[in-house]
Amino acid sequence: MNEQRSDEQGLRNLAPEHALRRLELTVTRRLDGLLQGDHLGLLPGPGSDPAEGREYVAGDDVRTMDWNLTARMTAPHVRDRVADRELETWVLVDATASMDFGTGRLEKRDLAVFAVAAVGFLTERTGNRLGAQIVHHDRMRRVPARTGRAHLLGLLGTLLSAPRSPAGSGDASLGAAAELLHRTGGKRRGLAVVVSDFLEPVESWERPLRLLGARHQLLAVEVVDPRELTLPDVGMLTLVDPETGRRREVPTAGRKLRERYADAAVRQREEIAAGLRRAGATHLRLRTDGDWVRDLVQHVLAQRRIAKAAPPPGGAA
Repeated sequence: MNEQRSDEQGLRNLAPEHALRRLELTVTRRLDGLLQGDHLGLLPGPGSDPAEGREYVAGDDVRTMDWNLTARMTAPHVRDRVADRELETWVLVDATASMDFGTGRLEKRDLAVFAVAAVGFLTERTGNRLGAQIVHHDRMRRVPARTGRAHLLGLLGTLLSAPRSPAGSGDASLGAAAELLHRTGGKRRGLAVVVSDFLEPVESWERPLRLLGARHQLLAVEVVDPRELTLPDVGMLTLVDPETGRRREVPTAGRKLRERYADAAVRQREEIAAGLRRAGATHLRLRTDGDWVRDLVQHVLAQRRIAKAAPPPGGAA
């Protein structure tokens, strides 16, 4: 655990080339061996192109039966499908002021970089194209989709070197960024990954994400810090809204106040989860005080089980 913590902390204190090298080693070393298979993906699917037919063997999914081939050969046959290999992935990364916060092992913005790195290294192995749109306090920066390790490291370097948003500066909208990505992202169906704390009002981003999800597979990575969920008993606490600069003194010794805060935080996270479901997104929550690799691997394996159990396109229900 101490080695993990030392790997994850202090990236921004290193020279850019050293930070990128440590980031790559941390992600690839911790993922290596955990996700097996020729085609590693965050939202794997069964593929849509038919492959060769073959005779049915015990254990085959009956939903893959090819009845025409079965009738011709007078023996049960199934038809495999070719997994979709060439995938264009777009990541929409929230780099606004609310991400410059963290009381766990790392800040939310650093956890967002690790999430993007995991997506990038998983998809880069199979030659997929990766592009990004970064939402900052005063602008949206677009990184065109390209292949290759050098491109991925350049994108990660851009995220690591992104300046912090000044308090009270106002921020670009996540919903507006999703709308822009919907208009300018690849026309071919691919994977869209939105990495954010989703603290903007749900109604501001739900519809744009739904439009984005209508074209692409949509993964929402929600980045959470434990202090956003519970309020500690530390006496008088000065809270600053990073996006507006407003300051407020909060007497945290009151038990009822802490309970109201925790209840409000639960309701907020429930609203975010409900909004993401309505948008058609697959939801992955990562915490700054948790094991993000474990959570990522569990999510991928769960999605693979769902994909394996789903009927093939055009197959029998």
